[in-house]
Amino acid sequence: MVYCFLADGFEEVEAIAPIDMLRRAGVEVKTVGVTGEVIDGRHGIRVIPDIDIKDITLDESLEAVILPGGLPGATNLEESAEVQNAIDFANANGKLICAICAAPQILGHKGLLDGKEAIAYPGFEDELKGAIISENYVVRDGNFITAKGAGVATEFGLEIVAALKDKALADEIGKAILMK
Repeated sequence: MVYCFLADGFEEVEAIAPIDMLRRAGVEVKTVGVTGEVIDGRHGIRVIPDIDIKDITLDESLEAVILPGGLPGATNLEESAEVQNAIDFANANGKLICAICAAPQILGHKGLLDGKEAIAYPGFEDELKGAIISENYVVRDGNFITAKGAGVATEFGLEIVAALKDKALADEIGKAILMK
């Protein structure tokens, strides 16, 4: 199970593109409403999440958590005790923690990126406390996948597919969607 956390102000493509890539790969993904029953994206796209944050299950079935960026979406995620608990559980159990755009700052503020290669939206690098700032647009280091922004949301999703399934499947999906 993969949880993609959605909070008001999230960057829509940073959530939807990875969900799409994962579902094409046969990965079970649930969108999780953090700030209500209907989540308003940063650009006015409203999403009805699959489940409420109170209904998540943190157990061995969890494979990954996804933290889309956007403001105030990333801030709203960071302020959620339930999201913080999910990140802590995932980290303690070696599960994938995936964050894009402004959302990697959540991991930086928690000290989880210390000594890890990571990236975030330009201007957020100082928030990645202790991280080795990557020159790449999408980077995986251990159980962390971080990405720069909306323009690489599909590549971000395919990197998650590669980590959860395999690179060959990610490449196959990329080819099928005419990824450059």
